[in-house]
Amino acid sequence: MPVYQTHALGRATLAFCPLEHVESVSVGLWFRTGSRYEPVDLHGGAHFLEHMLFKGTRRRNALEISEAVESRGGDLNAFTSEEMTCYYCRVDANHLKLVLDVLFDMLWHSSFPAAEMARERGVILEEIRMYDDQPQVVVQEHLNQAMWPTCTLGRSILGSPKSVAEMSRSDLMKFWRGHYGPDSLVVSVAGRTDLESLQSLLQPHLRIATTTPEKRGWNPVTFKTRRTVRSVAVTRPVQQCSLAIGIQGIPRKDPRRFAEKLLSVILGENMSSRLFQIVREKHGLAYSIHSAVSHFNDTGAFYIQAGVDREKMSDAVRLVAKELERISRYAPSAAEVRRAKDYTIGQMKLGLESTTNRMMWMGECMLGLGHLIQPNEIIDTVEAVSPEQIRRVAADFFQPGRITVAAVGPDLDASELEEASRPFGSL
Repeated sequence: MPVYQTHALGRATLAFCPLEHVESVSVGLWFRTGSRYEPVDLHGGAHFLEHMLFKGTRRRNALEISEAVESRGGDLNAFTSEEMTCYYCRVDANHLKLVLDVLFDMLWHSSFPAAEMARERGVILEEIRMYDDQPQVVVQEHLNQAMWPTCTLGRSILGSPKSVAEMSRSDLMKFWRGHYGPDSLVVSVAGRTDLESLQSLLQPHLRIATTTPEKRGWNPVTFKTRRTVRSVAVTRPVQQCSLAIGIQGIPRKDPRRFAEKLLSVILGENMSSRLFQIVREKHGLAYSIHSAVSHFNDTGAFYIQAGVDREKMSDAVRLVAKELERISRYAPSAAEVRRAKDYTIGQMKLGLESTTNRMMWMGECMLGLGHLIQPNEIIDTVEAVSPEQIRRVAADFFQPGRITVAAVGPDLDASELEEASRPFGSL
C-alpha cells in the first residue's frame, strides 16, 4: 500500500499520498470546526457558512466557481460534521493548480453577497423540510437529542427553521474569521502529483494574514447510570415505524474502538450479521436493520436502526435486546470473528482504491487523531482483537444506563415505547 505522509506548510499541515498509477487527484481542505463549535445563538451556522463559501468571491460569482471545476470534468463539494468541516474536489491531475486556486479563493476571499445569502437561506430551509419528511432521519435527530441533552451534539447540524431564519451575514462572517485560517487547516491530497510540485502550488495560498482561530471547549457529556431506559416517541402519519437505538460509546482515540467496530460488524453491518439474520431472515420483522458506530473527541455512540411494522415493534426490540445480552455474556466464535475481520479489512482496502477516500482517510486521521495511521497498522490492530475483547466491549456498552430508544411511527406515544423498550432494562 502507498505510504501516507505529513509535511509542515507554514502554520498549516499537509497530508499527502502520491499515486502514480491514477489519472485523478483529490484535494480536501479540512478545518477543525463544526456544529459543536457553534455558540447557542448560531445553531446551524457552521453548515450555513459551508453553503455560503460556494456563493461568490472577489474574483468569481457562484456560477463561475462551479463552472471552473465542472468544465474540467471535476467534482466540487463540501460537508459539515460535528467536529470537522471539509471542502473537497476530485479532478484530472492536470488541473490541480486551477482546483487549488478555486478552493482557496472560496476559503479566504468569499464575499457573502446579500442576495445570495437570502436565496441560500431558503435553500437550507428546504433542506431541513426535506429531511423532516424522512422518518429515518427524524428518528436519528430525536435519538441524538435524547442521548446528548446538555451538549451541542444533540442539536441538528442543519440548525432549526427559527435559527436559520434569524442568522445574519455578520454572524456567519464572524464565525468564518474565528474558525478558518492556516492555523486550523489540514490540506489532504491523494493522487497523481509529486511533493515538490504540490508544495510549490500550495505556498502562495498560505501566505495570508489571519487571526488565530477562536478556541472553544468541548462541553463534554457526563452520563450517570439510570434505572430505566430513556425513550422518545414521535407520531408521524407514515406506514412504517422507524426504530433507533443509541448506546453511549467511546471517543475516537480509545483503543477499544477496533473491538467496537468488529462488534458492530458481527451485530449488524451486513446481510450475514446476527441482527439481519434473526430479525429479518428468521422472523421477517424488518426489511432493513443495521448497526453503526460514531466517534467524537470526548464520547461516541453505537447505533442500531430498523424499519418495522408498528404492531411488531415490541417483538423486534425483544429480539435485539436478547442478541445484545447474548454477545455481552458469551464471546463470539473464532470463525465469526474471522469473518468480521475479513469484512472490515476488505471494505477498507476496497474503499482506499478511490483517491477521494484516501484523501478523506488522511483528513479524518489528522483532525481526529492528530497523526496519520497507515492502513497496514489498522490491519495489524484489527487482527490482534480477540473474541473476549469484543465480548468485554459489549458488556461495557450494553447496559440500561447507556441505552436510549427513539421511534417515529403512526399513533405512537411515550408509554407505548417505554413498555416496548423494557427488555433493555434487564440487560
